[in-house]
Amino acid sequence: MPKDVNGVELNSGDNVSVIKDLKVKGASATLKRGTTIKNIKLSSKDNEIEARVDKFGTIVLKTEFLKKI
Repeated sequence: MPKDVNGVELNSGDNVSVIKDLKVKGASATLKRGTTIKNIKLSSKDNEIEARVDKFGTIVLKTEFLKKI
């Protein structure tokens, strides 16, 4: 089961917040700290989730940069 930076378990459909500015590969913009991501999906890897983010489309994020809201 994937866990956020604080050790809280993440489930499909949860809302998370980004804790650090992240450069997104293939995009010229940066995902800013504090960005709220709604309705995440779990991926096959325990340390990654998939999410749809405005301006970026669907991206894969590591759970070490996320905290559950």
